[in-house]
Amino acid sequence: MSILMPEPDHLVLDRRDAIIAALRAIVPGEGVISSARELLPYESDGLTAYRQPPLVVVLPETLAQVSAVLRWCHENKVKVVPRGSGTSLSGGSFPLADGVLLGMSKFNRVLAVDYKDRLAVVQPGVTNLAITRAVEAAGSITLRILPAKSPVRSAAMSPRIRAACIA
Repeated sequence: MSILMPEPDHLVLDRRDAIIAALRAIVPGEGVISSARELLPYESDGLTAYRQPPLVVVLPETLAQVSAVLRWCHENKVKVVPRGSGTSLSGGSFPLADGVLLGMSKFNRVLAVDYKDRLAVVQPGVTNLAITRAVEAAGSITLRILPAKSPVRSAAMSPRIRAACIA
């Protein structure tokens, strides 16, 4: 069985250099990855059945950078695929040949743990190991994980995770 990738928009591909330059103005330094070799780790996440290098990877460090990247991409009709830590445990990210892969791995803090309500508020790049380390002193518990800015406090709206902790 062969897996068909979406046909890339060649009008976007033709603007690749301009897109990269604009994104580098928003996220300076090593926050923009564009060489073919450096894009290889981002061609898939934990679900390796689907592989395709993205047009470019952007690794913002601040919420202002995330907002500016999303605004610029929206205004310039460039697709964006968000990516957490790349484990594929919460749905996975599918890179697009004509899209920006917005890596959230630098947003990797556990912001709060409410043991009574079994709730952890985390940033999008948090790994299971980081959550385990944050709660290991409390023993083995089940937590509901909510994004840091989530207005919803419902188990149905958040992924569940078992944090197997060593007391």
